[in-house]
Amino acid sequence: MLKRPIEDASRNELMRLLGNLENYLEADVISYYGEIINDSASNLKFVIEKLQEEKDECRHNKLYFILTTPGGSVLPVERMVTVMRHYYDYVCFIVPDYAYSAGTILCMSGDDIYMNYYSALGPIDPQVQNKEGNLVAALGYLDKVEEMIEKSRNKTLTSAEFLILKDIDLGEIRSYEQARNLTIDLLEKWLAVYKFKNWTTHKDGSPVTVDEKKERAKEIGQSLSDSNYWKSHGRPITINELTSGNLRLKIEDYGNVQELASLVDRYYEYVMEYILTHNYRIFIHSRSFL
Repeated sequence: MLKRPIEDASRNELMRLLGNLENYLEADVISYYGEIINDSASNLKFVIEKLQEEKDECRHNKLYFILTTPGGSVLPVERMVTVMRHYYDYVCFIVPDYAYSAGTILCMSGDDIYMNYYSALGPIDPQVQNKEGNLVAALGYLDKVEEMIEKSRNKTLTSAEFLILKDIDLGEIRSYEQARNLTIDLLEKWLAVYKFKNWTTHKDGSPVTVDEKKERAKEIGQSLSDSNYWKSHGRPITINELTSGNLRLKIEDYGNVQELASLVDRYYEYVMEYILTHNYRIFIHSRSFL
């Protein structure tokens, strides 16, 4: 069998850069690139269980998850979180570039989120498969249907819009509504349980109640799911926007930590080069899987 020295060198360099990052963080590191689809949860389960097969001294109870995704289905997100939380007490998401829609929801399950000035999350607009098999943004679809229904009430619906409305599959609409509700429910639950777990006192020293955590999580969920405000499914929301205004999320700017930023950026640049070279649609990397 012929060896491929260039390929071997690339893989070795990826492993070396990942190892440097793990040593610095004293944690397991997994990189995920691509859409979040139905197979994502089982693939992640396989990768994490491979890490668990290692000797005790090699394993960690902390996971740093480097995520780049345009989004996808919200259903596998819940199972991905279940897998991560089964094995790790602490989970942090690092977003060097973007994590939209379902990726944003996934990030909200973390104890911490690391971004830099260029990183972006997005509105939590779940993508749902329509009857043609295509993924569509559920909130945009529901907003358009509601707009036409309102026009019908006001007797301003055009003939063309009437024909579109008449042919809409009510079962399909219901699946979009369920995806929207599940998205918001998951985000509110995970924020309250994980992201806000160390939020114990207000600025005036008074204790933070469980109900206050839930209410604050609900406000963030409503803000991130407001498609009329964000306008676009793929609208990038920067660290400055996420940490101010109505959102006011606590997010760590890893760009301010020179050594960490250097390790993340160098590894991520090499990952992206490797993905582009091999034309991967989905890519997962850990020290035990490549």
